[in-house]
Amino acid sequence: MVVHIKVDSRHLQIQQEKTDWSSSMAEYNKQVSEEVKEFEEVVINIDRVARVVKGGRRFRFKALVVVGDGKNRVGVGVSKGADVQAAVTKATAVAKKNISNISIFNNTIPHDVYAKVGGAKVLLKPASPGTGIIAGGTVRAILNVTGVHNVLSKSLGSSNKVNTAYATLNALGALEPKESWTTTNSADIKTKKATKKIKEEAK
Repeated sequence: MVVHIKVDSRHLQIQQEKTDWSSSMAEYNKQVSEEVKEFEEVVINIDRVARVVKGGRRFRFKALVVVGDGKNRVGVGVSKGADVQAAVTKATAVAKKNISNISIFNNTIPHDVYAKVGGAKVLLKPASPGTGIIAGGTVRAILNVTGVHNVLSKSLGSSNKVNTAYATLNALGALEPKESWTTTNSADIKTKKATKKIKEEAK
């Protein structure tokens, strides 16, 4: 018994074109996603929060996310969502809206800086090359995406991750660039002291 199967060449051509188009679109989307992803996103913490309503307790999720480009821009965002993915997505959007530029000098920070938010206190100090990032938890997660490679830090007071994250961000934002540093010559200091002494004697 011989079975004859009729193959429509036009149908095969259409299927082949669809396959080629799908693979091309997948490659294009991959390239676009690689080009568009400008910031590195790190989820620092996810908490489950509850609110008491008439029918009982309503559970949601709160995400703390930091984004940075590894050069000198960083942002922190906190948001809530019905599920983890929604919370992370919202927090990432908030972080990208609050991007701030920081000053970096020789792969470290220009000077000592201290910031406080609520009960959380963060102290950052510049470090010599090869030291690395000496920090823990929330502070390290933020410094890793800033482009700072050598820094010393100390987190004091409250261990609240949200407050610590914002204290770290405020400390980085308070850094002054090298161009704005003011130096005073020792000769000028002596001159000012001598002038002040002469004025006091004249009185």
